[in-house]
Amino acid sequence: MILKSITTNDISELQKIYVKAYSSVFSNHWIEDGMEQYLHKEAGYIGLKSDIEGVDHLFYFIQHNGANVGFIKLNNFIKDHITSKSNHDSELEKIYMLPEYSGKGIGKQAMKELIGLIRNLGKKQFFLSVVESNDDAIGFYEKLGFEFHSKTRIDEPGFKEELRGMDRMVLKLNRI
Repeated sequence: MILKSITTNDISELQKIYVKAYSSVFSNHWIEDGMEQYLHKEAGYIGLKSDIEGVDHLFYFIQHNGANVGFIKLNNFIKDHITSKSNHDSELEKIYMLPEYSGKGIGKQAMKELIGLIRNLGKKQFFLSVVESNDDAIGFYEKLGFEFHSKTRIDEPGFKEELRGMDRMVLKLNRI
């Protein structure tokens, strides 16, 4: 497993992985055309290009045996809505794996590599949010050392009301 930085030249490949991986997990979380609207916004060329070229986000392909099998979007500048120590923290915004590679330990390897990268950047805390009913994901993150931090909610039009609850989790990097 290798994490490979994504550039604007990779947007087409990123979009394909994004749509396939996201749809395979979250298609039943949306009503009507909510998922299509969300993917248009989040996986659209203009938005991805802006995020990739910006200074706040880092994108990585998760590569396995030379193939791009997933991706990570890291927010490297946390705004005050999470913590007042924004310059010392990072947030995992997205980690998606193609369905045929899920459950093979590749995501775990990617997260361990990412945690090392974040630590090397001098970050003290690593945040993420996960749908509170996603027990498998919560257990996955807990095994990596993440702990419950707070509650939040998804604020996306078309997302099912009963699934909007999120657990914000944190990994204190100075403990490891």
